Amino acid sequence: MLDRLLQSRYTSVFSLLLLFICISGTKLVFAKVVSIDIPANASAKSYGDGWNCDIGYRENKGSCAAIDVPVNAYLTHKSYGQGWECKRSFKQKNNSCSEVKVPENGYLDYSGIKVKCDRGYLMNKKVCELIKVPVNGYLEESSYGPGWKCDRGYKVNNGNCIALNLPTNAHIGYSGKDWECDKPYTKTHNKCIASKK
Repeated sequence: MLDRLLQSRYTSVFSLLLLFICISGTKLVFAKVVSIDIPANASAKSYGDGWNCDIGYRENKGSCAAIDVPVNAYLTHKSYGQGWECKRSFKQKNNSCSEVKVPENGYLDYSGIKVKCDRGYLMNKKVCELIKVPVNGYLEESSYGPGWKCDRGYKVNNGNCIALNLPTNAHIGYSGKDWECDKPYTKTHNKCIASKK
């Protein structure tokens, strides 16, 4: 009884082993064997035929030439593009990286190549100039214009902030830079005239 049980198990194991060898053999029979010439500094593609240049090299007429990385640049480890980028605070100019000049009272933004001025300064011909805020004015967060606005109840006049001249029965409007007539008055020739019923 025990002999039959062992023989049955050996037969099952042998059958499974034979099946595995057959399947593996089938795969080997149908496997595609391709011989390609891979140049120096290249590796065979993971999928499909052919090869790719290694990191730091670019394909050039059937071979892999080293990427010429300029001073103040680094390899990108990408298979496309030129293969290098300039470091922060350097900007590409032709095939080199030139330093970005940051003026006094300025800084580089998140991109690492664009210059912005500190609060209270405005860019003028690559220089960060101090914004001169007139009396009754305040700094404005803007990269264009004078960099300031007038307080509510004042308006710009020749670089100054002058008070609005409110006629009788008027109040400062929603914008804060002009006035409106109280109800039921209407604006006529810079005055607030009572509406006729």
